[in-house]
Amino acid sequence: MATWPHLPNIIGRMNQTFAEIRFLTVGEVAQMMRVSTMTVYRMVHSGDIPAIRFGRSFRIPESVVLEMAQESVVSDKFDQVG
Repeated sequence: MATWPHLPNIIGRMNQTFAEIRFLTVGEVAQMMRVSTMTVYRMVHSGDIPAIRFGRSFRIPESVVLEMAQESVVSDKFDQVG
């Protein structure tokens, strides 16, 4: 199972009241990331995205998705070989 390096920080923030945390459904995350819901479910089950299970559905903290997006930004400046 993959681990997410910032999980301890996220869990610490999740100790805040739930009213302060915005949770997204798998469908909302898929729409934001422009991938299928199955891709998001796979990421949740593999541990790539931390999620909370409520009944039969998963909820993902919005801050997790935003952090993942920020960390995945590819720089347009490449090292020049020379």
